[in-house]
Amino acid sequence: MAQSRWLFGSTVFLASFLLFLVEPLAAKQLLPIFGGSASVWITCLVFFQTALLCAYLYAHWLARHPRWRIHLCVLFSAAAAAVAWAARTSVFTTSPNSSPDHPILAIFAALSVAIGLPFLMLGATSPLLQAWLAQVEQTGIPYRLFALSNLASLLALGLYPTVIEPYLTVRAQTIAWTTGFAIFALLAATLAWKARTTLIAPVSQQAESEAPPSTLAHRLLWIALPMAAAMQLSAVTSYITANIAAIPLLWILPLAVYLLTLILVFQLPNLIPRGLVMRLLVVLLAGLGYMMIRVDTTLPMTVGIAFFLIELFAASLFVHNEAYALRPARASESTLFYLLFAAGGALGSFLIGIAAPLLFRFNYDLAICFFITAVLALAVTWRNGWGLRLLWSTASILLFALILMIGKAYEHNTPLAVRNFYGALRVKQTIGYPGATIRTLSNGSIQHGTQIFGDLARTPTTYYARDSGVGIAMRNCCESGPRRIGVIGLGAGTMAAYGQPGDIMRFYEINPAVAPIANTLFTYLRDSAAKIEIVPGDARTSLAAETPQQFNVLVIDAFSGDAIPIHLLTAQAVTLYRSHLAPGGVLAFHISNQHVDLGPEIALLAQNAGMQARRVSSPGNPDTGAFSSTWILVSADPGFFLKPEVFNNSHAPDQNPKARLWTDDYSSLLPLLRW
Repeated sequence: MAQSRWLFGSTVFLASFLLFLVEPLAAKQLLPIFGGSASVWITCLVFFQTALLCAYLYAHWLARHPRWRIHLCVLFSAAAAAVAWAARTSVFTTSPNSSPDHPILAIFAALSVAIGLPFLMLGATSPLLQAWLAQVEQTGIPYRLFALSNLASLLALGLYPTVIEPYLTVRAQTIAWTTGFAIFALLAATLAWKARTTLIAPVSQQAESEAPPSTLAHRLLWIALPMAAAMQLSAVTSYITANIAAIPLLWILPLAVYLLTLILVFQLPNLIPRGLVMRLLVVLLAGLGYMMIRVDTTLPMTVGIAFFLIELFAASLFVHNEAYALRPARASESTLFYLLFAAGGALGSFLIGIAAPLLFRFNYDLAICFFITAVLALAVTWRNGWGLRLLWSTASILLFALILMIGKAYEHNTPLAVRNFYGALRVKQTIGYPGATIRTLSNGSIQHGTQIFGDLARTPTTYYARDSGVGIAMRNCCESGPRRIGVIGLGAGTMAAYGQPGDIMRFYEINPAVAPIANTLFTYLRDSAAKIEIVPGDARTSLAAETPQQFNVLVIDAFSGDAIPIHLLTAQAVTLYRSHLAPGGVLAFHISNQHVDLGPEIALLAQNAGMQARRVSSPGNPDTGAFSSTWILVSADPGFFLKPEVFNNSHAPDQNPKARLWTDDYSSLLPLLRW
């Protein structure tokens, strides 16, 4: 019996470890295909939750209709699919430019083909083996196996950004994962073969205890409570990745907190008193709700991450604990419990990851999650007296009012707002001194262009001021004659202010909502003396398909929120950029970022390409709308850096001994983060 339990536990542990290892790995591979957008991970999260629901549905069916031969066939088919995935030269081949308006469907299709079947088998393992073990031993439901599976998942998430990603290439990660899956398939097949004689009759036909069946209300809460936790997970992850960086480390932190609550609930449900969790949750909902009313303010990186992760922990622990308290006593209902639990997770991630961007112009995600959490807290504590009823009724009303207040704050001075897969764009209009109209384009909390109408309407502002790195590059790139300028990232079109008669300025923009905004609510493009060309789609994909453009300056200024599209900053990308430069041409990398110092990495990329790099930092100037900014100028022409203005305003980039050259097969932002 002990050997049997060891085999069951080992298989569950390995399956969960591999399940949560493939999530950041697959999403990291998809990032460059879809422009490095932070929304790629949120869409992947929706896929993973949906695939997990399908896995639990499969486990629920198999527990009631034992077909061990079918299970073995599906298992070995999944192993073959995993091997095929690892054997491909390019694990994902979808082109973002082929479906820019429907990236969600393309992501789902790519993940389904590549890892869909292996993910299904891994996801079904924990609930299925719990049901099998209950049948083999004729005991109660071994819920501790669920805690063991979540412990393995947490271990995988902890190892990925700290050990696996910094030291292994993507190809090596894929091969190692496939090897692990082959071992899992053998263990799972061994269990199915050994348990086949026990699994002749479906579990629903076995003798049940005298425990009563679950009620309809309980089953609805099995869906609603995990739904709230998944909504919180998706909203917090979206906030962090959109405003900091779309990197596995920051995807993993909220998911690790989410899993930690599942471990505590299923292994140590009474470790943290319910009353303490509720008090902490109320305080956090009130504090963060008040902070969110101020829609144009941001918290420092560590403070913001800490507060939102603590709130996610308290909310997820509370709703998961309430769901666990309503768990079924009958073994025949265990897979149904997990099935509905997974349905709630899939529904919650869908509502935040897909439905919310389609339904709302503004980002209400966190506020809606807070409100749903309060309403469910009211429902599950209704029978605990008038004190808790009054507390959560008041909290629900105030949090609903918070949603209305945030909407009103966003609407104020906002002539246009639009939200899609690539982010929440908002144009804010204010009146500055001395009465000039100012319009600002932002993606989330990050500004991507400002124009001061009136005398300064044709003056480049924000990070593109004339004394900035890109301003210096534009003045010193060419001796005379018309110029060809490439710009990756359109924004408000501020760079067009540098256009002179005869110049050609070619903008590359992946977000289809940006160009209409730049053309209608800002005048940089139509006022420019240069000929303006806008190329839709991912810049790297577009450049790879074009003949050499002979750019005098190529500006790399693509951000999704404050997230960095890493596929635009690899050795292969720089080689591509250099092929499009004219002799003596300059690459201008915009690296202004409060969370990440890209200077050392750009220096490595320049050195690898046989080019020189210099860092240019410029101060802000409120009178002209200039922000402090940091640029790295890269060129193969030593004479460019000897020009007086360039030489006097630049210096060698800082060194970081932990930095390692990024390639299409390797990247890690961990050494570059400013904590």
